[in-house]
Amino acid sequence: MIRNFFRHIGSALKNLKRNGWMTLASASAVTVTLTLVGIFLGVILNVTKIAEDINNNVDVSVFVEIGTSKKDTEKLGEELKKIPDVKKVVFSSKQNEYKKLTDKLGDTWKLFDGDDNPLYDVYILTAKDSESIKGIQKSASKVTNVHKADYGGQNSDKIFAISKNVKLWGTVAAGFLIAVAIFLISNTIRITIISRKLEIQIMRLVGAKNGFIRWPFFLEGAFIGILGSVVPILLISFGYSQVYYLFTTSMMASAAYELVRPATLVLQLNLLLVVIGVVIGSVGSVLSMRRFLKI
Repeated sequence: MIRNFFRHIGSALKNLKRNGWMTLASASAVTVTLTLVGIFLGVILNVTKIAEDINNNVDVSVFVEIGTSKKDTEKLGEELKKIPDVKKVVFSSKQNEYKKLTDKLGDTWKLFDGDDNPLYDVYILTAKDSESIKGIQKSASKVTNVHKADYGGQNSDKIFAISKNVKLWGTVAAGFLIAVAIFLISNTIRITIISRKLEIQIMRLVGAKNGFIRWPFFLEGAFIGILGSVVPILLISFGYSQVYYLFTTSMMASAAYELVRPATLVLQLNLLLVVIGVVIGSVGSVLSMRRFLKI
């Protein structure tokens, strides 16, 4: 059995070489498909992670009314701690908020000095769970000396909605591309099978079983899938690291959200692309063999 297996591998490799242009056409179809699928999956994984980061790190910012005395500001902090489901309360003065703003956006934003600072003192409330955010925001906004309480609700809700749509339509698009690739490969391999129709008929006449005839073609499809995954793997391996670097050095990254680390995503995605490539090639080959193996 092992000897037959290696014989099938040798036969598959020989046929790939013999039908070079067909092999190239099939591998190119897999390459294009896997490249697009890899991009879709990368986007889906990162959008999902950012949405989860936002969901797990949404705080309520409570802005203190300008002119509130130090005593009343401290009293406000104690009242905020009493709000249900509040895990932690952190005070940030307007001077500290101004410093964070200039550190983030650069010296060009250093426009105010001392009492000219237009920002507010802020209490940052951390919720015990993300489901409590809206309730905390409503309760905090009703407390005396609060200018407003905000958790970026509209932006967060938009990001969650975008994440949901990206996952849905990205998965649909990836599935569609895989189906198209299987169709293209099955038709491409069918052409090579037609050119070897006499060979298959002779094998049938001498008593070869369907499984024995099918294996070389099955392995051909798997090898085509592996060949087609080489370029997408290289693009993901080198390209994603650059995307990650650009993102982490941008202003968006300073908001405590980051993409999936390359060491994690590249390995998982590359393995997945190889598996998808093998499945596409193998399924395409099996489908193209069906009509020739009917009794």
